[in-house]
Amino acid sequence: MDEEADAWFDRELAGCNLADERLNKRLRKLVAQIGSAMGESIPLVCQDWANTKAAYRFFSNDRVSEADILAGHFQSTRERTIATDGPILVLHDTTEFSYQRENSDAIGITKSINSGRDKAGRLRSHTVCGILMHSSLAVTTEGLPLGLAAVKLWTRKKFKGTAALKKKINPTRVPIEKKESIRWLDNVRQSTELLGDPGRCIHVGDRESDIYELFCAAREAGTHFVIRTCVDRLAGDGNHTIADEMDEVAVKGLHRINVRNNNGDPDEAVLEIRYRKLRVLPPIGKQKRYPALT
Repeated sequence: MDEEADAWFDRELAGCNLADERLNKRLRKLVAQIGSAMGESIPLVCQDWANTKAAYRFFSNDRVSEADILAGHFQSTRERTIATDGPILVLHDTTEFSYQRENSDAIGITKSINSGRDKAGRLRSHTVCGILMHSSLAVTTEGLPLGLAAVKLWTRKKFKGTAALKKKINPTRVPIEKKESIRWLDNVRQSTELLGDPGRCIHVGDRESDIYELFCAAREAGTHFVIRTCVDRLAGDGNHTIADEMDEVAVKGLHRINVRNNNGDPDEAVLEIRYRKLRVLPPIGKQKRYPALT
């Protein structure tokens, strides 16, 4: 088993090319150590103080970047994709890594959450220290993971409440380049380019990915997407919405899904399938910059 694991690590990191061979060997050793005890601390997986110090020196080395570390895995994801047939689903979502820190300056913050009420009954809140990761996972339609095709890591120095911002500015009029939402477009572009076959890729996202600029980026890249809608956009000639058009469409089929109810007992949900080609318009404040899409 150890020989198989060693061979796998070697293949997975073959595309990494750090500044010198010593760094390549240290990365290989670190990946093997961390892989043997996923989720544990650096001192625990390194087992002794010499290896722990070497790990921290590696991570603080200016000649080692996030992109350098991920390059080998991305290349392996591409190779596994080429070796498979059929459509490739690219699943996009954001994950939060939270850490216990008294001072958030060193690591940054992810969000502000309610933490109960004070003695006067007023809501209290506190910021959560951590890092956010927006990742794009390539899988086959059978559910076999092929690897990550794009990753964006970031943190916030200051949390700006969404509700407070909406009082000052209409968020739909802010250029996408100035929003955190740009990560969706960046990852769609990067993962599509990496996998090398736009026509095979189907990018999948939740309600947060209902971004008009993303639709345009996917069209420019020649790729496909399936998202859960959040906005009932204007359609046709602009005097009605997508929902208005879809209300006119007959059910084309039913898909039965095995689920569990609130008591945990097996149950069945019936999903109605409707489809229609339609013309979707960009937000009113962006109609000069983006075209209508079919």
